[in-house]
Parts: sequence; C-alpha cells; structure tokens
Amino acid sequence: MAAKLKKGDKVVVLTGKDKGKQGEITSVSPSTGKAVVDGVNIAIRHTKQSQTAQGGRLPQAMPIDLSNLALLDANGKATRVGFRVEDGEKVRFAKTTGEVI
Repeated sequence: MAAKLKKGDKVVVLTGKDKGKQGEITSVSPSTGKAVVDGVNIAIRHTKQSQTAQGGRLPQAMPIDLSNLALLDANGKATRVGFRVEDGEKVRFAKTTGEVI
C-alpha cells in the first residue's frame, strides 16, 4: 500500500495524550506502521555517559502509530490524503482542499 504520510510532512495528533499537538515527521517505519514526530510522544530515556555525549535523563521522541496522525492542509486543519494520476504520475493530494502535496 502506498505511504500516505512521509518524512517532512506536517501532521497533527488525533488521539492520545498528545491530542491536538502538531509537528513534523522525522522518520517513518512502514513495516511497523509508526512514525516519529518532533515534540510528540516524548519519553525520558536514561543514558550512560560516553566520551562524546553527556549522560543523564534525556527526553526523546518515541514512535506513534500512523493511524493517530493526520496531515495538515494549507489552512492548518487535519485532512485525509488521496491519490490521483497527473501527467502519468501518481501524486498525493489533500482531500479537503484538493491541492497536491
């Protein structure tokens, strides 16, 4: 199945403890159906100090399920993603505004 959300997309969280928060996707894992979004689903990770990095309690963004995310359209509202063929190429478009993403 084609990826509806990709790295770099601006998204909003639909459900969960971070409902309503917005951010940019930094990585997507299609096999698990999860994505990491900046500033969303933050967890504290205890890391050991190394020669290059300081240790301690570091906040880290954890993966969130793709079904809990929606793409932001040009108006800043959540929208669904559709696909259509333009000039022989398959393109993604926002269902609310119809603009190509």
